[in-house]
Amino acid sequence: MKITIVGTGYVGLVTGACLAEIGNDVFCLDVDQKKIDVLNNGGIPIHEPGLKEIIDRSRAAGRLQFSTDVEASVAHGDIQFIAVGTPPSEDGSADLNYVLAAARDIGRHMNGFKIIVDKSTVPVGTAQRVRDTIAAELTRRGAKQGFSVVSNPEFLKEGAAVEDFMRPDRIVIGVEADDSGNRARESMKRLYAPFNRNHDRTLYMDVRSAEFTKYAANAMLATRISFMNELANLADSVGADIEAVRRGIGSDPRIGYHFLYAGAGYGGSCFPKDVRALIQTGSENGHTLRILDAVEAVNDAQKQVLIKKITERFGEDLTDRTFAVWGLAFKPNTDDMREAPSRTLIRGLLERGARVKAYDPVSMDAARAAFAEDLADAPDAQARLSFVRTEGEALPNADALLIVTEWKAFKSPDFNALREALKTPVVFDGRNLYEPGAMLENGFEYYAIGRALPPEAARRPQLRVAQG
Repeated sequence: MKITIVGTGYVGLVTGACLAEIGNDVFCLDVDQKKIDVLNNGGIPIHEPGLKEIIDRSRAAGRLQFSTDVEASVAHGDIQFIAVGTPPSEDGSADLNYVLAAARDIGRHMNGFKIIVDKSTVPVGTAQRVRDTIAAELTRRGAKQGFSVVSNPEFLKEGAAVEDFMRPDRIVIGVEADDSGNRARESMKRLYAPFNRNHDRTLYMDVRSAEFTKYAANAMLATRISFMNELANLADSVGADIEAVRRGIGSDPRIGYHFLYAGAGYGGSCFPKDVRALIQTGSENGHTLRILDAVEAVNDAQKQVLIKKITERFGEDLTDRTFAVWGLAFKPNTDDMREAPSRTLIRGLLERGARVKAYDPVSMDAARAAFAEDLADAPDAQARLSFVRTEGEALPNADALLIVTEWKAFKSPDFNALREALKTPVVFDGRNLYEPGAMLENGFEYYAIGRALPPEAARRPQLRVAQG
């Protein structure tokens, strides 16, 4: 099938590459010439395991092309995926300017029936706005081409997006109940048939329900994370171990284990933006979504938890203190720094006079750009932040190690070497990677999120120990 993808960001690039991988003829459009040049020169603008290999194979086979030619992109695809960004507006609502600009371009150049697929995460009612925008362009041209607008939200986890696309849990398709909608449904069924050979994963519904499903899914997952973080903070106070609690409640099949890990807060491009957008949609329709207000408030507070633990240990004035930070991206297997908890943590340390030596296996370039923006008005703070080439380089003379992202490389370090490298053997673990008892046995002060120390810790007066 001939497919056009409008937008070569995270969703668009993964979608285009994976559809080309299974044999479709895919045209990826972007207005950013630099990004297109990178892709045409064999590079890739994002880090996603397995994606570059798929792109290289499909380009070599002639099934995948990248261009800034809008007219050619509209002519190419019978199915036009809109996968552009929907950044948050000042009030938290999704900014649809890029989506509607793509719709105008399609309406301006289309000749013949087109299926327009909203792949971007968009609020309920966007398909109607896309339909109206295209219809207005056709009227202006005096053209009478038919078209159908479909909602096909993405459910891709950064760091596992290729796997999620190729082996989806579900495929949600929203179509209208008319002749053009029936035609679109059949085309989408054919497009996704290769992903349904084992069993049919497709859920058909009306367009507005499909749009709502995406926001509801992300809001539910964000709620689970904030719920566990709030319980973890209470566990710190009452001496419980949140990991034991997680196993206890996760074994209930009505709850399950997914997204029940306590930590330093969620970040990235989806959960923060989508929770705010759904809150704003509620407000616009006369509903206060009190649970989601709380989810966002808990997450904002959770990003301060490590700072609170650090200042309780070292004091508010961190001048002449040095901290090693392992992990900068908001999650492993990505270089995404959007709303990453590390940004809140490092800003807090620098504001208190500390020096920071930071390392991440993948996101160093993205982190440099993010902190250059965050600290643009604080040159002194910038001077006290350095980025190192390995996790080991961050440790010498550091007063403590702070773990912010749960990269696999951090899960089993040489603890003897770690203890010897640090100025003081103190670890603040924002992702609960290690067992508190084992850390005590290895001579560390260990501060985690909602993890009680074992009873024998109280019998070790020579070690400074921490509850939580």
